[in-house]
Amino acid sequence: MIDETDRLILKELKKNGRIRMKELGEKVHLTGQAASDRVARLEQKGIIKGYTVEIDQNKLNKSVFAFITITMRNKDHRTFFTLLEDEEETVEKYYKISGDGCYMLQARFTNIEELDDFLTKIDQHATYKVVLVIKETEL
Repeated sequence: MIDETDRLILKELKKNGRIRMKELGEKVHLTGQAASDRVARLEQKGIIKGYTVEIDQNKLNKSVFAFITITMRNKDHRTFFTLLEDEEETVEKYYKISGDGCYMLQARFTNIEELDDFLTKIDQHATYKVVLVIKETEL
């Protein structure tokens, strides 16, 4: 479906989604136009779904990074999802998971007190386990 050159293109775009096609081509040993054509093909195939902005959460004073495993107390999850919608500034993503728990939240907080307040709200709907991230590193 994709070859090694496509993999290199995806790797470079992951590092910098705003790279100029000429520079991308140089990095993957293509002309700028050939790189652009390949990127367009990857977009058309749905392999590239979009481009995003990476935000430095520490500069927004969101230095407490946590993964929270949620185990629901009952089968009706609607009120829990309403809580998540209200906390969109805090919860970056959530995943439905298998194994221990029902959901995994990826969330950021300004401090431990804000995390504690959030956990108090969750406690009405579910039990939880919290893992704090000590250091985040990109591959």
